Amino acid sequence: MRIRATVAAVTGALALSALAVPAAQAAGNPLSGVTFSNVVINSGKNIVVGASAMVTVSASYTVTHPASLSASAFMSGPLIYRGTAISDENAVILGGDEPGTCTASSSTVLKCTAKIQFRPDATGDHDDLANSHAGAWKVGAVAVDNSDHFKWQSDLGAQKVQRLSKLTVDAAPEPVKKGKTVTVTGALTRANWDSHTYQGYTGQSVKLQFRKAGSSTYTTLKTVTTDSHGNLKTTTTATADGYFRYSFAGTTTTPAVSAAGDYVDVQ
Repeated sequence: MRIRATVAAVTGALALSALAVPAAQAAGNPLSGVTFSNVVINSGKNIVVGASAMVTVSASYTVTHPASLSASAFMSGPLIYRGTAISDENAVILGGDEPGTCTASSSTVLKCTAKIQFRPDATGDHDDLANSHAGAWKVGAVAVDNSDHFKWQSDLGAQKVQRLSKLTVDAAPEPVKKGKTVTVTGALTRANWDSHTYQGYTGQSVKLQFRKAGSSTYTTLKTVTTDSHGNLKTTTTATADGYFRYSFAGTTTTPAVSAAGDYVDVQ
């Protein structure tokens, strides 16, 4: 997978991992009548990537082509991109390592599936996911033939690519007498794609919640803000046996996460 503002042209077999920034197509492009629809990436869910491991997601899409154009004459695949359109000179484009696999449902319609790989930046040259790539993307698609004719289509949907988040909690002392103070600490971290580590997510609002023993519902007690290292610390009053947890609602770049509840025995 490559993410670049300027990318080498695709030649020979289609490798969506090295897509060209689209240029104006010459008159008579045989792919001009190819259109894409029903593009769904990762079942419409946000794509969440950790600090180092590659994440591969599935995509499905429909291709409609002229009856005069053989389905075997071109390859295709879904994309995500940043820019007003894929044709923008500085568009950032991300696609899978291989073209999609298509099955004809009629003489002019193909039902296709594909894979898209997401890799945290491994080299420092931002050829793969860097922290700046987290957030909102647009969905598009491309068709290409062996003569380097392209058909690009923009505005086929929206997609978020997010940095995996983690959240911990520790409530103490345990056991504790009823009416006494419970100190609840924790930390909110998220994947740093540039360094392949998890680092504190600073200045974020996180809810402290409590679930009474025997109940299945958490109630919010207060909101706490992470410090400059992503750490959390606050106090509350022990009222009954139960579980304390922190819960983070998420941002555009980082998914929601809740810590596993920490049980406190109140005596």
